[in-house]
Amino acid sequence: MTITNTAETADTGQPTQSDKRVLLAAPRGYCAGVDRAVETVEKSLEKYGAPIYVRKEIVHNKHVVKTFEDRGVIFVDETTEVPQGANVVFSAHGVSPMVHQEARKLELNTLDATCPLVTKVHHEVKRFAKQGYQIVLIGHHGHEEVEGTAGEAPDVVHLVDGQDDVNALDFPEDTKLIWLSQTTLSVDETMDTVKMLREKFPHIQDPPSDDICYATQNRQVAVKAIAPKVELMIVVGSQNSSNSKRLVEVALQHGTKESYLVDYADQIDLAWLEGVNSVGVTSGASVPEILVRGVLDLLAEQGFPTVEEVTTATEDLIFSLPRELRPSRTNRE
Repeated sequence: MTITNTAETADTGQPTQSDKRVLLAAPRGYCAGVDRAVETVEKSLEKYGAPIYVRKEIVHNKHVVKTFEDRGVIFVDETTEVPQGANVVFSAHGVSPMVHQEARKLELNTLDATCPLVTKVHHEVKRFAKQGYQIVLIGHHGHEEVEGTAGEAPDVVHLVDGQDDVNALDFPEDTKLIWLSQTTLSVDETMDTVKMLREKFPHIQDPPSDDICYATQNRQVAVKAIAPKVELMIVVGSQNSSNSKRLVEVALQHGTKESYLVDYADQIDLAWLEGVNSVGVTSGASVPEILVRGVLDLLAEQGFPTVEEVTTATEDLIFSLPRELRPSRTNRE
């Protein structure tokens, strides 16, 4: 397999039947927040040994979760399932103050792997709640991130996920309003909801900074660059991964005829490739690169040996580990 690199301005002519190719999105896969969360569990295993408990999935990826389970990590739905005094990691999606309170009651040793960009939104909720705002949180019902975020000020946070939720909102005219968002949404989808909110509440304020994370945006931009040039888009990611599912939708909205989400290469239906000359490949922000390589290997076996990596951005952000897991000054010296 040969991978060549191109900028997003490269020639985009459709390949011939004898020139089948794969356009590989860059950036793709692990973001800084996921990298930090996964390393938090790895370092916790090294420092404390198994079992390590993790509340919810550390990140939304089947392969990552299964790999950690094989190493003695126990995933639980609620903090109250963790034995008193045990070591527990909070997932990258964040938790509410009530969860922290439960952990203190159980005298748990907590290691918080919440993505710093999610933590930023938590801080915004607390700040605007104190300032007397009603907060409209754009996000998906039932998603762990919005549950944790809304939990910071449940009396003033109103979750909306589309037109019906916007229609159901009702505030007095003099209400101080601001909108915030889940970090892993589609940028376009979010702005559609913002437009609805502005039509109904012209005085609603924008957040002080963009809540949708840089990695989510970068991966969507890469898909938008590739989608018009391919007939099929394969997104590697799990069904419960919000940012991965958004990539499938973005591909379809920007020119790809078919787009599918798969955890592993063996989930690809070879019928998808019939009559197809160009395939796009990307992966969600919680997907290890080994799974993408598996897809590329399968495509090579099926007559797509040429892989052209299309780069639309570079990422070099690194988040520090939780304080409890950082090397001591003595070790660094």
